[in-house]
Amino acid sequence: MADDHGAGRVRFKDLCVDVGDLDAAAAFFGPLLGLEQQERRDAVLLLGDDVAEHAVWLNLVPEPRTVKNRVHLDVDVAAVDDVLALDARVLDASQPWTVLTQDQAGELCVFVRPPDRLRPYRLYELVVDCADPWAVGAWWAERFGVELQDDGEVVWLDGGPDGRPATTSGLPWELVFAAVPERKRVKNRVHFDVEGSTAALLEAGATLLRAQDDEVAWDVLADPEGNEFCVFAPGKGGAGNPRP
Repeated sequence: MADDHGAGRVRFKDLCVDVGDLDAAAAFFGPLLGLEQQERRDAVLLLGDDVAEHAVWLNLVPEPRTVKNRVHLDVDVAAVDDVLALDARVLDASQPWTVLTQDQAGELCVFVRPPDRLRPYRLYELVVDCADPWAVGAWWAERFGVELQDDGEVVWLDGGPDGRPATTSGLPWELVFAAVPERKRVKNRVHFDVEGSTAALLEAGATLLRAQDDEVAWDVLADPEGNEFCVFAPGKGGAGNPRP
């Protein structure tokens, strides 16, 4: 990976979700994703298992959710009722998947799978709404050093098999880019962290939102459509993320 930093290459590190109540969020996301609580601090709570790339940081933020999630989770489930039992509500059941909402998570989609297709780690893919999914997807494909996949409607980056991290990108699930008519208006409540070089990412077209300082040991950047992500030097641990 060190040889690729000059080209703005990155490797996926972990996932972060802004929430209004850490305990309530953990009570939802833990059973939903098949993750256990690993660590609890004043403003962050870590969920995870034995795979580093499955880590999910829940970050306590003061602002309420005011718009539809521009980045949302797609999750494999045994039954929709299992998620409804966690205080989720159905928004749309007309598709081959079910769109739900929950107070801490916002919108998400669940896919009912037969028992032989359910893995312990249930996150199936991460979906990013875009004005130009092909342009944003191509930018991230170059950053992760993988091929951009395209079926004519959506574009995506492949993840590793069976929820394991992909060799090149480190992505344990597909990263999907979907076209929507509305523009981004507020900070995303879901974002991912990567390992890489901030200087090389800025040269590749990212924007610096907050440089590391006495409070945080990472940089907060945005991709060409303004989607926030955090950059860590390779091998540096995570500790949840502040608001940019």
